[in-house]
Amino acid sequence: MDTGLLVLRLVTGLLIAGHGMQKVSFRLGGNGVAGGTEEFRRDGFRGGRLTALAAGGSQVGAGLFLAAGLLTPMAAMVAMGVMTVASTVKWHKGLWVQNDGYEYPMVLVVISAALALTGPGRWSVDHLLGLTPWPLWMSVGVIALGPASGLLTRAVLHRPVVSEGTTRYAQATD
Repeated sequence: MDTGLLVLRLVTGLLIAGHGMQKVSFRLGGNGVAGGTEEFRRDGFRGGRLTALAAGGSQVGAGLFLAAGLLTPMAAMVAMGVMTVASTVKWHKGLWVQNDGYEYPMVLVVISAALALTGPGRWSVDHLLGLTPWPLWMSVGVIALGPASGLLTRAVLHRPVVSEGTTRYAQATD
């Protein structure tokens, strides 16, 4: 079981961190902070550069903490939050990733929730520091707070777009 959790944490955490790195740098095919800022503007978010830095930084941090198994419930909560926002951006395209849907972000939310529930396993920084097992109430709390924080972020930062005399919400594309 510990080997499986290690593999799951490493792959999921590094993918989330890489996704964030693309938003704030030219690494891994990213377009730098300017490109991340433009992506968020296209997706209908306010905040520009600050939004890109906060989202990208959150993804990098949460991903690296998940990969290391460090403060796993909190890392999972942040990962669930940012990937919930990504899911809302893709929601209107449906579930499946071949249509640019929310399938992939949803999988990352579910894996993060599972890691919050199972813990990081024996081969983790949490275990090394004696922080495991995390109490169930904490895991359940972060599973609720992660997506809720993502939905709140979406509600606060999503900007209405004025077009042809009517106000409508920006159609999000990624």
